[in-house]
Amino acid sequence: MTDDKAPVPEIRVSHADRDRIAEQLRVAAGDGRLTMEELDERLEKALNARTGSELALLVNDLPATGGAAASALPAQVKELAQIEVSSGSARREGRWVVPRGLDVKVGSGSVRIDLTEAVFTGPVLQIQAQVRSGSLSIITRPGVEVVLDDVSVNSGAAKVRRRKGDPSAPTVLRVEVSGSVRSGSIVAKPPARGFVDWLLRRPYVYQPRS
Repeated sequence: MTDDKAPVPEIRVSHADRDRIAEQLRVAAGDGRLTMEELDERLEKALNARTGSELALLVNDLPATGGAAASALPAQVKELAQIEVSSGSARREGRWVVPRGLDVKVGSGSVRIDLTEAVFTGPVLQIQAQVRSGSLSIITRPGVEVVLDDVSVNSGAAKVRRRKGDPSAPTVLRVEVSGSVRSGSIVAKPPARGFVDWLLRRPYVYQPRS
């Protein structure tokens, strides 16, 4: 007697499934587990994948923590989020999901956007900023590139700070900032070292969250 049952076909993956795997690959590259060439090659395969097994092959040699973090991503990511502060302060820090774009308005207060543990949802984050006498701080990590070319400055400041001797890493997120600064400031910088590291003049070392 022969078995007439046909094999069950694999479920086709969605755009959200591809985006989750792409994010896991970007995090792995930022941690130094993939080279830029490997990242580009795997991202292309992820975008063209049709089944779950094709996606699984792209991450089966990466830590499970990366996959767990990626699977926690929402199916739909915000296209635009808004942060508006007059004289107070606002923070985005810890493990938060970065939207496609941010609209930031600062009066005399402060806004801190910490990307050191953030979950990236795409290769580019566009920030439209209007800063009067307050401040906008962007905290970076290896693999995060900040561009301030489209920011107009009156009597304030807009700058990107880097540490000497920091190792180079493939760019996993490009932050494009545009807008204006009056007497305030926009500063992109790596995290501050702890007191003991500062005292002993030890360099800051990025440790991916497990």
